[in-house]
Amino acid sequence: MKKAIIAMSGGVDSSVAAHLTIEKGYECIGATMKLFTGMEEDSTCCSLSDIEDAKAVSHRLGMEHYVFNFTDDFDEKVIKKFINAYEIGATPNPCIECNRYLKFEKLIRRMEELDYDYVVTGHYARIEEKDGRFLLKKAVDASKDQSYVLYSMTQKQLAHTLFPLGELTKEKAREIAEENGFVNARKHDSQDICFVPDGDYARFIEEYSGKHYPDGDFVDQKGNVLGKHKGIIRYTVGQRKGLGLSLPAPMYVMKKDIEKNEVVLCSNEELFGSSLIAENFNWIAFENPPETLRVKAKIRYNQKEEDATVTPLDDGRVLVEFDKPQRAIAKGQAVVLYDGDIVVGGGTIM
Repeated sequence: MKKAIIAMSGGVDSSVAAHLTIEKGYECIGATMKLFTGMEEDSTCCSLSDIEDAKAVSHRLGMEHYVFNFTDDFDEKVIKKFINAYEIGATPNPCIECNRYLKFEKLIRRMEELDYDYVVTGHYARIEEKDGRFLLKKAVDASKDQSYVLYSMTQKQLAHTLFPLGELTKEKAREIAEENGFVNARKHDSQDICFVPDGDYARFIEEYSGKHYPDGDFVDQKGNVLGKHKGIIRYTVGQRKGLGLSLPAPMYVMKKDIEKNEVVLCSNEELFGSSLIAENFNWIAFENPPETLRVKAKIRYNQKEEDATVTPLDDGRVLVEFDKPQRAIAKGQAVVLYDGDIVVGGGTIM
C-alpha cells in the first residue's frame, strides 16, 4: 500500500485532499507545518485554530496528525528573503518561496525520512507523467488555478506529489467537505500573506527587522523632486494610491533607487515594457530548452497570459519578449510560461 503525508493547513482544500487520497486506498497521516511564531489564533493560516481544525479533520478521517516545526526554515527562507527583497527595491512573492523551500523541499525530505511515498497538498493544479517526464498543468477550475506559484517544482518533487483537487471546482470541494461533516467546510480562504494578516507590510518589516527606513524624495525621471516619501519599503512598482502627493496629473511608481533613497514616478503610459530577463529559471516541460520558443506568459498571479517569445541565455537566465507591452513589470515577481495547460517553466524577474 502506498503511503502519503497530507499537508494540512486547517483549510477546506487540504481536508478534502486528505479525504480523496484515503478514498483511493493510500495509508495517510496528516501534517501541519508550524511556520511562524508570531501567528495569533484565527488571524491567518497556520494559526492555533487552524492546527485544531486540521487535527479535527484528521481524527474524523481516522488518521494520525502531526505538527512539524519549520519555524527556523520559514524565517530564513521566506521572511528574511521577503524583507531583503523590499530593501533592494524588489516586489517579493513569499507564497512561491514557501512552496519552494517548505512544502516541496522540507516536507518531501520529511516524507523520505518517514519512508512515505507522496506529499499531498490542497493546491488546484495537476501533475501528469508523459514519456518519463512529469508535467505541471493548470487546474480544471481556471478561477482557482494555482500553477503560477508552483513553477519551481523539480522533477523529483513532481514525482512524489499528489494534487487531488486539480480536477475539481472549489464548489465541489466544499460540497465534499460538507458531506463528510468537516468543521471547516465553510471556512473562508486565506487571502493575505500568512505572516502579515493585516496587509501592512512596512509595519511588519520594521517591527521584525528592528530597522527604520528613512524618508526620502519622490522624483520624476529627470530627477525633479516631487515630494517626500515615508520610507522606500512602502512602495511597489505600479502603485498610485497612498503616495500622499498632490500632482497635476496621476503618477505611478516606476522604480526605486536604493542608493539615493528615491522613489521614481512616471505616467501610466511610461509603466509599460516589452521585455524582461528572468533568473533562477526552472524548466519543467523539458530538460534542455530550444533556442527560442513561443509561449503564453504572465508576470503576476492574477494576470491573464500574454503571447511572448522566449530565448534562453548562455548564463542560465531567460529573455522574455512580449508581443504587446506589459504594464508594471516588477523586479522580484515571477514570470511563468505556459503552453496551453502545461507549465513550461518560470523564474524571477530581474
